[in-house]
Amino acid sequence: MKVTNEKTENSQVFLDIEMEPSEVEESLEEAYHRLVKKTDVPGFRRGKAPRAMLERYIGRESLLKEAINDLIPEACENAIKEQKIEAFARPSVEITRTDPLAFKAIVPLPPVITLGDYHQISMKPEPVKISEDNVNAVVERIRHEQATWEPVERPVEENDMVVLNIESTADGKPFINRKGVQYQVLIDQPLPVPGFAGQISGMVRDEEKEFSLQIPQDFPKSELADKEARFKVRVGEVKQERLPELNDELARGVDHMFDTLEKLKEHISDSLRQAAEAKARADLAERVVEAAVDQGEVEFPPFMVEMEIDQLLEQQLRRWQASGHDLDSYLAAIKKTEQKLREDLRTPATKRVIRSLVLGKISQEEKIEVDDSEIAAEIEDMIKDAAPERQDELRAFFSTPQSRRSISDVLIGRKTVSRLVEIAEGKNGAIKVNIEKEAKEKKQ
Repeated sequence: MKVTNEKTENSQVFLDIEMEPSEVEESLEEAYHRLVKKTDVPGFRRGKAPRAMLERYIGRESLLKEAINDLIPEACENAIKEQKIEAFARPSVEITRTDPLAFKAIVPLPPVITLGDYHQISMKPEPVKISEDNVNAVVERIRHEQATWEPVERPVEENDMVVLNIESTADGKPFINRKGVQYQVLIDQPLPVPGFAGQISGMVRDEEKEFSLQIPQDFPKSELADKEARFKVRVGEVKQERLPELNDELARGVDHMFDTLEKLKEHISDSLRQAAEAKARADLAERVVEAAVDQGEVEFPPFMVEMEIDQLLEQQLRRWQASGHDLDSYLAAIKKTEQKLREDLRTPATKRVIRSLVLGKISQEEKIEVDDSEIAAEIEDMIKDAAPERQDELRAFFSTPQSRRSISDVLIGRKTVSRLVEIAEGKNGAIKVNIEKEAKEKKQ
């Protein structure tokens, strides 16, 4: 075997490997002995056909393919050892010649991550302020939730609730055909198609109307996109919203624990504050991680991005397939080829790879680990909302070695982000940039 180290670039080593004829012949002989035991050659008992007869029966190409499939992995492994390469993953191979056998092997190298001084990141969560307007907006939403609808004898106005009989076709085929459906007239509402609510506005009880509307290009049923829909509607009833009074009774209608409107507002204010503070903490964590990632320098083989694209594509398809569709229908719906979709996913996939590598390196630097009790606690948290009769089954599933490794990775990532936030906030002995600057300025 002759190995030429052609070049090293993009975190990959490019090898040219040429096999000796004797090596190929030895592999062909081994392939013959494997295949002859499971191939029925006319005129011979299984396993007894000479090699020449087997080659004639299955074709030399089939025998060579069997030999190459066994020879190349071993040759790659030997070439990597000979060149003293630290391979990060299985090499990709391209056969360039079969006589004599020669191929190119691209060997991925381990990622190289150089961290910035993430201990100097200094950030705080954005201050949270809940205004009276924020509280009043929630109270108004509650009033709408508790509102009643009363019939009126007047033309339909915005926000009214109407009872409709609908007959329609799209592209000459039945579209929406329902009787007695309740429909709230919200002018900006895109359902069933944009402009429908505007056509209903101004109609009166027992009035019938026919009209046409254009179905938008992003319509969920792609086969109807850009088609014309023809509607015939009849208004059976018009109702207007009657909001409850803004008083203590409204509060008691939400929950008996609120005996006054003021107590309800206090509860709303506390809930809004907790939600806002949680969001501020999440935003802080994201900003800190972005700062740490931006500081780092990362080199990694391209296959990692391709694998991440595969995962992102699988996630998108999983949601689509849940409704009984396949890849082709998904691509038709988004009006993209698979190649174009993969290219669109390349940038986010690259960012995810870099982020994962940087956080992984930080977790090593910070010696972040999880123990069995933390994994067990996470499993219990994951199954707590499942039906009782399924919890044992799910617990067993999440307790497999592969699942436990995945859960461990998630927990380590979570703890790494928490550690970065602690550092950014100056906790646990972390030193802030501004403090160091002040100390230096005093010395000067």
